[in-house]
Amino acid sequence: MCATQDRHPTFKATFAERANNASHPLSNYLLRLMELKKSNLCLSADVTTARELLTVADRMGPSIVVLKTHYDLVAGWDYHPQTGTGAKLGALGRKHGFLIFEDRKFGDIGSTVQQQYTAGTARIIDWAHIVNVNMVPGKAAVAALSEAAARWRSRVNYEVRTSVSVGTPTSDSFDENDEERPAHPPAPKDPAPPPSSFRGEHNGRKGSIVSITTLTQSFEPVDSPRFGNAIAEGDELLYAGIEEPPWERGLLILAQMSSAGNFMNKEYTDACVQAAREYKSFVMGFISQETLNSEPTDAFISMTPGCQLPPEGDEDDGAVMGDGLGQQYNTPAKLVGLCGSDIIIVGRGILKAASPQDEAERYRRRAWKAYLNRIGQHA
Repeated sequence: MCATQDRHPTFKATFAERANNASHPLSNYLLRLMELKKSNLCLSADVTTARELLTVADRMGPSIVVLKTHYDLVAGWDYHPQTGTGAKLGALGRKHGFLIFEDRKFGDIGSTVQQQYTAGTARIIDWAHIVNVNMVPGKAAVAALSEAAARWRSRVNYEVRTSVSVGTPTSDSFDENDEERPAHPPAPKDPAPPPSSFRGEHNGRKGSIVSITTLTQSFEPVDSPRFGNAIAEGDELLYAGIEEPPWERGLLILAQMSSAGNFMNKEYTDACVQAAREYKSFVMGFISQETLNSEPTDAFISMTPGCQLPPEGDEDDGAVMGDGLGQQYNTPAKLVGLCGSDIIIVGRGILKAASPQDEAERYRRRAWKAYLNRIGQHA
């Protein structure tokens, strides 16, 4: 199927060229990051504890451009917006140069997906640059997520500044008849005698002293998308050669799957592409098994799961098998080189290796080589 399709211009274009033509700020950033790091690898960090997740992100970060998470799999996820797990992942992403993709697969009515995205304990939109949606409920879910992201974006780069002042007023400040007092009261005919004691009464008024706390809040623009200054480890580190990720959020539409017997037929996939074109200011691309760019103006990114390499030394000729649970695997050479996928998604193939860091580098090299072969720049 992949080898016989008509080639869209993005098939042969370099990532740098596609970045220049990308209208979505996050797509532009990701394509430039891929070119800079010479990586088109996404790690599916399907681990079960927050400590494992942060360790995996730190160790594999240099090899990847996207980290895919399932926050609801993670025991011990810290939901604090500034110092929690999401914020720490953000700091590691800036340090190593990768984006965070929460594989939430939203698939409900519009109002529900909006709340799942922007509210609740996780507040996914605060820390995940990219999310995805299952189009089974129709494109209303895409519209709802796009609307929620736009609302969030319109106010997220403002920070509330709070100042507090505490003081002890003079007794004149608490005259019950302040509103009726003239601006320049006449001097009394006879000077009033001093109060006899701290708690005595004077002209029927209590002489108690109170303290005033004044709270002032203002909204100030914030240029940096960092999640507060409370993260000590790595917060000041930024991957060399590129700026911080933009504030904009992006959506991937789940258009095709790699599992056997799935129900995502051609009609479903075509509907996904139409929705992506309609909401291209928010939709970055697809989770798919091939490039889905077909019209001249299409500039979507395709990310593909179900990628596996044969044992080292057999990359070119070795066969890859499924996992016995419905997952079907393909090599980077086929997915990137023949089918036009831009980013491969790999999980267990890396995490279960004897040396995950070395295996991540092996996948990065092979996927990048497949990309170079596709655009005619042989490694």
